[in-house]
This record gives sequence, structure tokens and C-alpha cells, in this order.
Amino acid sequence: MRTRDPDVLTYESLGLRAAVNANGKMTALGGSRLSATTIAAMGAAGRDHVVMDDLMTAVGRELAAAAGTEDACPTTGAASGVALAVAALVAGTDPARVERLPDPGGRPCEVVLPKGHAVNFGAPVAQMIALGGGTPVEAGAANKVRAAHLEGAIGARTAALLYVQSHHAVQKGMVSLAETVAVGRAHGVPVIVDAAAEEDLRKWPATGADLVIYSGGKAIGGPTSGFVCGPAPLIAAVRAQYAGIGRPMKVGKETLLGLAQAVREYGAGAAASDGDGARARMERLAARLGTLPGLSARVVRDEAGREIFRTELAVDPARAGRDAAGLAAELAAGTPPVFLRDHYATTGRLAVDPRALSAEEEDHLARRLAELLGARTSGDDDTTNGRNSE
Repeated sequence: MRTRDPDVLTYESLGLRAAVNANGKMTALGGSRLSATTIAAMGAAGRDHVVMDDLMTAVGRELAAAAGTEDACPTTGAASGVALAVAALVAGTDPARVERLPDPGGRPCEVVLPKGHAVNFGAPVAQMIALGGGTPVEAGAANKVRAAHLEGAIGARTAALLYVQSHHAVQKGMVSLAETVAVGRAHGVPVIVDAAAEEDLRKWPATGADLVIYSGGKAIGGPTSGFVCGPAPLIAAVRAQYAGIGRPMKVGKETLLGLAQAVREYGAGAAASDGDGARARMERLAARLGTLPGLSARVVRDEAGREIFRTELAVDPARAGRDAAGLAAELAAGTPPVFLRDHYATTGRLAVDPRALSAEEEDHLARRLAELLGARTSGDDDTTNGRNSE
């Protein structure tokens, strides 16, 4: 058990409870668990002053090196990255245009995106487009978008194409990114890619997309933050937005240094995904939980194609005594609260994401499920992992 400095504010001292996060690197649960060195970097930043424009530029160089692009601009998150990227393509670096946003002032401002990508990731992506002075134009249908749909939506007022690479987006029947980039090239329209939670930082800029947006608090394992990367002239336009709509989205020095530290560690492999190890871990957990009354378990890969493996739990309400949503709610109401991935709870399925889950927390999750379902799992004897049971 970690010792606590009584003079340091904690969740508990505010009357809150630290949560067991089996949901994944979710914004609603605080994103990532930071490494000790990332925390140290943020602490070091907090002890001194610095010229912020210089720090933004220096951290941008670090981020660009990791992504394999000419330059990058830090942001408060991927959502603000969408707004700033759109603003950059609408207003450029002209101070008058920058200060006029979100009014585009007659400039081309339409942002075409596949209808299946017009998602809500906690807020509507359409709203982020609007904050940047853009007007969203949805192409095709929710379950069918072809390159021809994008082409048909392009006109004289088109400023960009937007492609959302996310588990939130419709995964079937959508136009591919390669096709989207090809359409953009053929019509001279820049392509923005929201790759917020993607793991390979070099993959998405290499597709030919003009601006790529990442979250710092998801795959990278950094603080709540993000960045936009791409060619130097476009990134200069992104950075220029901090004198306009970006002002309320400004990034603090502690976050900047923490993001740079996390990206360095991620590039060195300290935070990279261990797909094979995670799959084996989830297979062991599936075998353990699949014996519980009303549950069947299997290992599934992330629906958006990332190298993430989870234990999926199918809940039989008749045998479990509650449906999937009810089981998830009971876990969340416990002490400590346990949060499962409940994206498909209405279909009777829950999932355990291992990325933010320690071995001790995994054991607690299994025991808590066993208590709720009135059973013991194969790992619940008194010598499990060398620890006494609770």
C-alpha cells in the first residue's frame, strides 16, 4: 500500500474514491495512469518559469520527431485539436481572420466528413468543427459512404475533409482513409485525420493526410493533452490560433513538459502496447470469469483495429439475476467503484480493458464479480498471487 503525505491533497481528502478502471483510457475516468518520470517532469515544470512560446515550439519539435512530421503543435486534447486544425485551414495566419473566428468571414469553411464519422466523443465533432469557424457537411449515409459521396459534397466553399479514426465511428460501409486522401488530392482539399487514441504515431501522417490529431492522454499515456502534426506551414497556422479561439484552450507548462516526457517514453517503447502479452492476460481472465453463473467470456480485439485485446463478458440475465447494464452499475456503486467497458451493455455485453488495470485491481474485479454472482473463481483461494484474500 502506498503511503500518503497528510499535507498532500488526494481524492480521498476531497471525499472521493479512487476507481478501479477496467474501462480503458477514458476521459471520464481521467485518461491514463502517469509514469513516475512523467509526474516528475510535470513537477519540475511547476517549479520554474519559462517563455511559453519557446516551450510550445520546443515541445512541438519533440512531438514532430515522434510522429515523423515537419512540425507539431500541442493542444489541450484531441477535441481542441480538431477545432484548431479547422481554424488553421479557415483563417490561416492572418491575424484579422484569426481574431474574427468562429465567423469565417466569407472564407471557404465547409468541412466534409463521412456521415458515419459525425460522432459524439463526449461532445459532437460537429461542434468542434463549428468552434474553428467550419460548417460540417455530412456525406453519404450513416452506414454507407463512398468516395463519390465525398466528391459530390465538395464545392467552392470546401475548406477540408475530416476523417475520424475511432471506435466511436461506424466501422462498416465507410470510405477508407486512402480513398479520402485520394479525393482530397484530386480536388486540392486538405485532409484532417482525428486519430486521437491510435497507437502508431507515424502511421497516420504517412497516409498522406495533411493534419493528424492525437490525444496525449490515451495511447501515449501522458496527461490530458494532445497535439496536431503535419507540414510546418500548416502547423504555423494551427499555432496562430492561440491568438484567437485557442486562447481558452491554452496548454500549461506542466502539461507541456509532461506530454513531451510521455511521448519520449512512448517512442522508446516504455508505454507501447504489448498485444501478445495483453491477449494472454485476457485469456487467463476469460477462463477465470467464464465459470461464474450467468457469464460467458471470450477475448476480443478492439473494434477499431488497434492492438488492444479485452475480455468480453456476455451476461445472461436469467442466470446472473441482472442484465449487463445492471451488473455494470452494481460494480460502479461498490467500494472502490469498478468500471467496466459498457459500450455494448444494451446488447448484453461488457468488457474488461487491461491497459489501466493493475494485477491487484484485476483480482479485486474478479472477486467482486464472484460476490455479486454468488460464486468463487478459480483464482480466489487464499494463496492467489501470494496474497491473502480480502
